[in-house]
Amino acid sequence: MAKRGKGDGGITIIKRIEEGAHGHHGGAWKVAYADFVTAMMAFFLLMWLLNATTEEQRRGIADFFNPSNVMATGTSGVGLPFGGNTPHSAGNMASDTGAVRLERGPRPTEQEVEESDETNPPAEPVRRPDGPPGEDDIPGRRSEAGPVQSDGAPGGGAAERAAERLAEGPASAEAARRIEAAQQEQASFESTVDALRETFMADPALAELARQVLVEIAPEGLRIQLLEADGQPMFGTGGAVPTERARIMIQRVAQAAARLPNPVQVTGHTDSTPFRGGTRSNWDLSSERANATRRLLTEAGVAEARIRGVTGMADREPLLPQQPQAAGNRRVSIMLLRQAEPPR
Repeated sequence: MAKRGKGDGGITIIKRIEEGAHGHHGGAWKVAYADFVTAMMAFFLLMWLLNATTEEQRRGIADFFNPSNVMATGTSGVGLPFGGNTPHSAGNMASDTGAVRLERGPRPTEQEVEESDETNPPAEPVRRPDGPPGEDDIPGRRSEAGPVQSDGAPGGGAAERAAERLAEGPASAEAARRIEAAQQEQASFESTVDALRETFMADPALAELARQVLVEIAPEGLRIQLLEADGQPMFGTGGAVPTERARIMIQRVAQAAARLPNPVQVTGHTDSTPFRGGTRSNWDLSSERANATRRLLTEAGVAEARIRGVTGMADREPLLPQQPQAAGNRRVSIMLLRQAEPPR
């Protein structure tokens, strides 16, 4: 600013230079920083996705972005293209799933021509190139589609099954007869078990005795065992005279067994308590009790001709092996033997 001096009239000029702000380098660094932050966010998002998805889901995502290929064995996306192999699969990166495969079909047959002349000769069969034989070329090998019915549809029908049965001959008919006989015998055993249960449970006087009756269907036949209980013997101590309880139980069993034609096997059993002194043993006692049971069965209606055998087993087959002297080991077994032999 010019000031007028007091001493003279000269003019003094003062110049003041105002310094401005330093110049910046532009906004390029902001773009680079934004790209870096975006890349970091994408990286952490990718890491989170890899941790939150399963291997199967990652394969599906990778397959979805794969380009389609006409040689693929399946559709794109989750349809597992290229046979389900991806770069994530174990093995080499290259795969031969898209390669063309050649498969041999059945041998072409010669077309039958009813009439032919020189002007219209029969067509010659098409020759195939040399190679491995097809499925129909192997002797004795049948097609997986099965026999063909008369209408051309694959699969065997009733006519084919009947033809197979006729081809098998009497052996198949005999096996069918055995199966039917075994089923009928099994049904008769089951009905006998139900009848015995109803007999003992319907009468209050016999309901208490039902606890001493053990009935089971075994491979050998229908086994009915009459057991002794503590304080409720079936025979006198050391003897073969049946008690009144034993007579009632044997009579009810005989009434049920009389309805069946099966042979009867009676077996007596004792506990492991030996006889003291004398010549008698548990063998004698078990045989005598089995024979006494046989007599009661025949008196109650079981034909004598149906008795197959009477055996005493002593203590050799205990019902309670862990308690050889238990009362349950003293029993009489009545077995209705099977007549129908099951097919092998």
